[in-house]
Amino acid sequence: MKPRDYSLDSLWMPFTANRQFKSAPRMFVAAKDMHFTTDDGRQVLDGTSGLWCVNAGHGRARIIDAIKRQLDTMDYCPPFQIGHPTEFRVADLLRDLAPGDLNHVFFANSGSEAVDTALKIALAYQRARGEGQRTVLVGRERGYHGVGFGGISVGGIPANRKAYGSMLPRVDHLPHTHNLEKNAFSRGQPAWGAHLADELETRIIALHDASNIAAVIVEPAAGSTGVLIPPVGYLQRLRQICDKYGLLLIFDEVITGFGRTGHAFAAETFGVIPDMITFAKGVTNATIPLSGVIVRPDIHDTIVNNAPPGMVELFHGYTYSGHPVATAAAEATLGLYHEEKLFERSRSVAPYFENAVHAFKGLPHVIDVRNYGLMAGIELEPRAGKPGARAFDAFLRCFEKGVLVRVTGDIIALSPPLVISNQQIDQLTGTLAEVLKAID
Repeated sequence: MKPRDYSLDSLWMPFTANRQFKSAPRMFVAAKDMHFTTDDGRQVLDGTSGLWCVNAGHGRARIIDAIKRQLDTMDYCPPFQIGHPTEFRVADLLRDLAPGDLNHVFFANSGSEAVDTALKIALAYQRARGEGQRTVLVGRERGYHGVGFGGISVGGIPANRKAYGSMLPRVDHLPHTHNLEKNAFSRGQPAWGAHLADELETRIIALHDASNIAAVIVEPAAGSTGVLIPPVGYLQRLRQICDKYGLLLIFDEVITGFGRTGHAFAAETFGVIPDMITFAKGVTNATIPLSGVIVRPDIHDTIVNNAPPGMVELFHGYTYSGHPVATAAAEATLGLYHEEKLFERSRSVAPYFENAVHAFKGLPHVIDVRNYGLMAGIELEPRAGKPGARAFDAFLRCFEKGVLVRVTGDIIALSPPLVISNQQIDQLTGTLAEVLKAID
């Protein structure tokens, strides 16, 4: 290992136990295809697509070259009152990928910003159509929608909420769908739980009245809280209730977008068309931050056409909305997905991946395995009085054995790049199995 020419003291790391990390740092210095390289020269298989985002594998020359060309041509373009060609081309590409009639794109920079943008669009739409009293936003327990105040408010992770006060005032939450007694070791969508969508009608609408509710936001399949797969019929039931009462349905596809479930968006995979889709992560293969919201035409037209002529219709945006370097990366990434048929590849390798992860059943401390597409959650029995410790121990041991996994609580999440081979799936799951057999 080379001596470090930098200090660890100044950086405050996100979502990290900083004191623990700095006592025994884990450092990557390079990445290519399916592997990271550590600062001591070891190769580590990427079993998590970085952070659910490097869907096409690392170091793809087509994307890198597009970024370099754009930097040589124009490094920045102001997004207010000025445009540049690439952002319009990428909006067209996303429109063509989106399901149903979703056809207008608003760009942001992160998943958190995309969610806040979608929530603001929902409120602006209700006001523009003369129902400005519709301000209640409905999320779901164990949902993750980023770290902006809007996303934390509709999100359902207690640790993300408890430190920051009341946040948005008019928010309610659906129950989550995870039930070990009913659905443990389900392959694909579990059979039990569609009735939980009825809580939207029987409890939340009954409490707030539909005339006060603006929108419902859910992840089609939740990722950050341990890979929670929607029960058969659940998303369809949410769509029916939203249609019945005039509520907007927002799918947060920051994680599930761009091939994770075998299609461009999980909305297509599950056959349910929302009113808005948020996206980020895989749209640029994580090379440059870019995110956004894709909306149905009636939402866009209602907001835009009801504003006075010559006035800004939606008072919202970011300095880096539609950044030329980010959209150049997105254009190259979306082209790569198409030319290499990576969404189709995701579908083709998913059955092998499913069989490999369900082989964990029966291993010590494994209380559930669940999967869909190229995402899986392996839930471990917690150590007494030490929640999360067993899974974190497994994470550390896998890292030392050359495999990167992700943990959330006592759940190990796997979400490899779409280019993973069967042999690499064997390495990923085989290493994790060795660790689980040895762990106390």
